[in-house]
Amino acid sequence: MSGEGLVVIVPSRSRPTAARELADVFKRTCTADTELVFAVDDDDPELLGYRGLLALIRPNKSMVEALNITAAEVLKRDVTPKAIGFMGDDHRPVTRGWDSAYLDALAALPGFVYGNDKIQGANLPTQVAISTSVVQTLGHMAPPTLHHLYVDNYWRTLGRSAGCITYLPDVVVEHRHPVAGTAPVDDGYLRVNAPEMYRKDREAFQAYMREHGPMEVLAVREACAGVPR
Repeated sequence: MSGEGLVVIVPSRSRPTAARELADVFKRTCTADTELVFAVDDDDPELLGYRGLLALIRPNKSMVEALNITAAEVLKRDVTPKAIGFMGDDHRPVTRGWDSAYLDALAALPGFVYGNDKIQGANLPTQVAISTSVVQTLGHMAPPTLHHLYVDNYWRTLGRSAGCITYLPDVVVEHRHPVAGTAPVDDGYLRVNAPEMYRKDREAFQAYMREHGPMEVLAVREACAGVPR
């Protein structure tokens, strides 16, 4: 059974302050029935800092594993949301009603929707909401062969190839990132943005799309076609 809202999953490690800031921003900017869920490692040295937030604690996983595992938990609910989204703990919705805009866009064109992150803009969905039917059909939010990077390339490629992706330039969900000078460089950033991580995830993304891309595009088209509008 499908519900009316949006669930946004945020994998986070050792950034409880950022998580709380994001939760506060959600309270100020959400106008729909939107739920924020953090995916946190059980060995996180800052684990206690997430107390009081809605957080699913999991064994230490990659960001993609944490995202997929948490999405699978959401799909087990008796009532599932209309869409499942992703943000980093360094994203900050700016536009009030951004979540309602995402749900409206997915009602008009099921599939993928993203806003303006002030860095990549239309180029990449660094944050995204995906129709639940698409996640159910694919069996994941992102390819399990990825670790952290190239998930946005995956969503863009599937959405464009299937003709079911919407970009909302006036809906701002800012990505506060060192590359833009809006966030400091910390250990987490250095770990997941290392050149070797880029190489491994780029190669994994390319290999995955060669093997699974055509079939997944067809699957996404069918999943989107079956969503009532």
